[in-house]
Amino acid sequence: MTDDAVHRTAAHVAHDGGAGAEPGGADELDAAPPTAPHAAPLDVAVDRQIEAILMIADEPQSLVSLAAAVGAPVPVVRQAVERLVADFDGLVGTVRRGFELREVGGGWRFYVRADLDAVVEQFVEAERPARLSQAALETLAVVAYKQPITRSQIASIRAVNVDGVVRTLVARGLIEESFTDAETGAINYVTSDLLLQQLGINSLDELPLISPLLEDGAGGFEQNEGIPDGRT
Repeated sequence: MTDDAVHRTAAHVAHDGGAGAEPGGADELDAAPPTAPHAAPLDVAVDRQIEAILMIADEPQSLVSLAAAVGAPVPVVRQAVERLVADFDGLVGTVRRGFELREVGGGWRFYVRADLDAVVEQFVEAERPARLSQAALETLAVVAYKQPITRSQIASIRAVNVDGVVRTLVARGLIEESFTDAETGAINYVTSDLLLQQLGINSLDELPLISPLLEDGAGGFEQNEGIPDGRT
């Protein structure tokens, strides 16, 4: 075969992609369609979908509601939840997580594991805003100078509803319940030792006098008759 014949034969094979073409060559790679990514198995997809939904849910989610959310039969969702529980509990060769998937109130929801409550509580306490609102400061001042005092008495002095503010101060540990009035059943509140620590004083006797702070120079709250400086 002449050189011209050899060149013509090689060109023909390269153009037609004949059997003589090298598998995996440049021509073959260019012509091959892109490989579609492998679809995840159905059970894995459902597991991840349920995990994502429960991650942002505020309330426990029933199997029926989860099934409606992911578009899967209830038995499939039940099996997926069981796999997630085993996964988070470290029962399938995985690491035991700091949270658990728990069934409560007819539904499923993420919860912190009981043995980690202390560290979470410490974190939450540290993240709480340090500043109190003006309403909370005013209510705290009323309790400090008028204790023991009920919520209705505080509301009478401030002329506003103080239920939410009182709950906030109790949650912050700045005031606490002292006793319940035997006749009315009203709870009386007093300041806590934490407030003394926050103010840097040893006792309520070190609170500043109210009289110099009043515009008219009156001696404390009008209801505090018999207490010259407005302290209890």
